[in-house]
Amino acid sequence: MSNKKENFARFGMAAKGAVYSLIGVLTALAAFGQGGQQTGSKGALQYVAQQSYGQILLIILGIGLLGYVFWRMYQVFANPKGLEDNAKGYAKRVAYFISGLIYGGFAFYSFKLAFGSSSGGSGSMMGSLMSGSNGDTIAIIIGLGMAIKAIYDLYRAYSNKFREEVEEAGLDQKEQKLLINAGKFGHTARGVVIGLMAYLTLKSGLASGNKISTQTDAFSYIQNEFGSIVLGIVALGFVGYGVYMFIKAKHPAISVASLR
Repeated sequence: MSNKKENFARFGMAAKGAVYSLIGVLTALAAFGQGGQQTGSKGALQYVAQQSYGQILLIILGIGLLGYVFWRMYQVFANPKGLEDNAKGYAKRVAYFISGLIYGGFAFYSFKLAFGSSSGGSGSMMGSLMSGSNGDTIAIIIGLGMAIKAIYDLYRAYSNKFREEVEEAGLDQKEQKLLINAGKFGHTARGVVIGLMAYLTLKSGLASGNKISTQTDAFSYIQNEFGSIVLGIVALGFVGYGVYMFIKAKHPAISVASLR
């Protein structure tokens, strides 16, 4: 049973890596004028839906993303890392819980696309919520949360904290170098994009625009303000983050014992 749980968690990490890699490849191709499109997680899933065997791939991705949700919720409720009962420990567990909810939404969306539906759902509920009298306040709160996440990603990149989630004892020298480069590049790119999402969301909330910025909005902002080359570099960073997640899936710093 423990082996099955660990494999399900690994599958989830790999599925997250696949989504990030697809976002990066499609956006990089668009930036360099080779087709593709600026896109986020939902756009990447929509792209998969348009391909041959798209339904099968979406179901596989949906199951994989549920594996990532399982791992996040296990971190929240089983606390395998032994996080202390203090502000720092609770903050991490809240962050894991929110991450699980987000990827649960992507898993649900993947299944909806697989079975022929892409309307309604969380997007409609969020639209209704944001159109209410407290929409600007909600946008500001979400923007602040994004800003904290962006800072944390950049901190993880340059403190090498991301390496704590990979069991490096099983890596050869080439894989270890790839882990360091992909992890640092990937977390930096993700931090930049989430930071821009925070900026655009806060700007909208403060102006009573009530709009939550997406990854696509951030990519468009980068291209408009800094040009296609910078956008391409950031997009390749997303591919780097995907590679990091693949390595993490292969060599996760979790043990079978922690999943009993």
